[in-house]
Amino acid sequence: MGSHTRGRLILQTMRSHDQYNTTIYGLDDRYRGVKGGRKVIFISPDDITDLGFRDGDLVDIVSEFTGPEGALEERRVRDFRVVAYNTPKGNAAAYYPETNPLVPLDHVAKRSNTPASKAITVRLEPAAMMDS
Repeated sequence: MGSHTRGRLILQTMRSHDQYNTTIYGLDDRYRGVKGGRKVIFISPDDITDLGFRDGDLVDIVSEFTGPEGALEERRVRDFRVVAYNTPKGNAAAYYPETNPLVPLDHVAKRSNTPASKAITVRLEPAAMMDS
């Protein structure tokens, strides 16, 4: 991966096995060995260790981007399970539409004007315990 801020990953969003566009037909992904849920983030074992987490930990994923006013803004999705996976160091992957809230509507590719959901700068935080 090119230069990135320490403690940050570049997240790509993707579909699972039983998914057509945003229609989800099942909670298992036989391609990646995930069963019974889709709120997962795939990260290299080295990055998991470097970031101070363990395989199976619950994390919040926080995207960082420059807003229209030039200020750093954040968006968050909660309670994703860390899954050790053979991804390139500095990169991570997670399913959409579960991670769609991380991408602002105005965060689009310059030429195609499509949402820039294949390269989102994120950091991970231990899952926040929410009161019910």
